[in-house]
Amino acid sequence: ELVSEILNQTCLHSVCRKFPPSVRYRRLFLSELIRRQEAAGCEPLDQLYDALAEVVGAEDTAECYKSYFLPCGDAVSLLESVALISEGTTGLVTWEAALHLAEWALDHQQLFRGRTVLELGSGVGLTGVTVCRSCGPQRFVFSDGHSSVLQKLRANVQLNGLSEQTAPVVTVEELDWTAATEEQLERIGADTVIAADVVYDPDVMGGLVKLLSKVLSSSSPPDVLICSTIRNPETYSAFKQQLGERNAGIRHHVITGPVSHVFPYNRLSSIELIKLFT
Repeated sequence: ELVSEILNQTCLHSVCRKFPPSVRYRRLFLSELIRRQEAAGCEPLDQLYDALAEVVGAEDTAECYKSYFLPCGDAVSLLESVALISEGTTGLVTWEAALHLAEWALDHQQLFRGRTVLELGSGVGLTGVTVCRSCGPQRFVFSDGHSSVLQKLRANVQLNGLSEQTAPVVTVEELDWTAATEEQLERIGADTVIAADVVYDPDVMGGLVKLLSKVLSSSSPPDVLICSTIRNPETYSAFKQQLGERNAGIRHHVITGPVSHVFPYNRLSSIELIKLFT
């Protein structure tokens, strides 16, 4: 009964059937479940072997679905790349900082409720879809600068039932950090700006700082939150140093404290959330 219940809550769950995880992941999971069942001397379960038979001969694909359950019980399902880097970008998978920022948003919904929110470097959309589903923004603007990421992002936004006709009003925009104008930012009119895992490449850091400086120079500057997984301390320190340089003049405050554990990810990773201001 226990194995049957595990199977019904995983591989046979309606979300998993509609949005299947990678073939390799399901194959490994089912093989381990069978190994444990046999080690415990349990009666063989036909459903378990039937589920394994489905994936044993199936071909691995470059993309798969990943589903993340929200506290309300709804699932955010996203089409992601199996490889961490594909099509010349890291933006086709969900990274730890996006999950951490989404959890923080769930704990601080007042910063998003009734507001216009702009997300920089949205990637496949986990943080933004979570905010749209659970935090009640009036309008949400997803953005990215990579064509392949934008294509996947638009598909994932649609997959989760979000559009310009829904509440919140949702749009996906191409935003080149080096070419974005103050007029474009004024048109968006963000009250809150968020970004996760955008500080990893020294080559694009200058463009990001320049954009953040424009965002914060408006007459009524928004709340700006940047969440980063610190993989290379030197790169992250260089980003903070550029923020504080005279031409940018951006100060930051590190937000500390625990977040609710909603999503599965490596919590030993060094993740920092900062709020920017001038």
